Amino acid sequence: MKFTRYDNLQAFYSDVHEVLLADEAQNMLILGNLIIGHEGTDTFGWRDPSNWVMAAVAEGGDMRLVALMTPPWNVTLYAVGNAVDTRAVKCLVDGFITGRIPVPGVVTEKSLALAFAEAYCGAKNLTHSIAMSQRIYELREVNPEIPKIGHFRPARQQDLSFLPFWLADFDAAAGGSSDVSADIEGGRYHITGGDLYILEDNGMAVSMAKITRKTPGAACIAYVYTPPYLRGKGYASSVTAQLSRLCLDAGAKSCVLYTDLTNPTSNSIYQKIGYGPICDSLEIKFA
Repeated sequence: MKFTRYDNLQAFYSDVHEVLLADEAQNMLILGNLIIGHEGTDTFGWRDPSNWVMAAVAEGGDMRLVALMTPPWNVTLYAVGNAVDTRAVKCLVDGFITGRIPVPGVVTEKSLALAFAEAYCGAKNLTHSIAMSQRIYELREVNPEIPKIGHFRPARQQDLSFLPFWLADFDAAAGGSSDVSADIEGGRYHITGGDLYILEDNGMAVSMAKITRKTPGAACIAYVYTPPYLRGKGYASSVTAQLSRLCLDAGAKSCVLYTDLTNPTSNSIYQKIGYGPICDSLEIKFA
């Protein structure tokens, strides 16, 4: 087994891009981030690849394990063919430790996440805990019975009157920051990017969703949010269905999203729209 750390993003892209595409829907997180770095058109916050950690483990010229970390976020991994090889995991862990690369946590397919967490924390004398149990879903056709509610449109500058509050509430629910002031700049970024969409009902903004990553054949949808006082009216279903249909009409073969398995409501909503499970994923934090 050979551990390789890449200093050149284009070389990393060349070596792992096709490997990741073999399980495109499952790899939306790592593959989407890699494409963002490769295109070099977005360096906002963590998207600046100069701080990234890029690594791979190979045996006899065959790729076994791919790793990408975009600080301050967790490392994302892919075991080629979803074959979790404990030797490859150990080789990756040894490479991180030898290179003095701190890893705050891991997010990937469930069995690989557990294998890496146990190996890394065992070697570093750390503890680990599951921060979120997730399920990855893929859609290829939107259920035509999902009603189109209200007016669906791209976000605009006037939406900054409420958008930072929505973003802060969404981030807090996902275990992140709830700092509204910090989300003002983030709100401008989301609007400028052109991939954030708002659903209006009777002239009032009621829900949002965003295309966060794009790969050659798929689009990843996230930031699905409805304010608490407007929930239960079908807004989240409608905005997700309309954005999914927009992506498919624009040429995507499928849409992908992640759900929190502890939230049965969202999992039920997405399945009714037409999303089917691909695999389970874990976000594990180290301490």
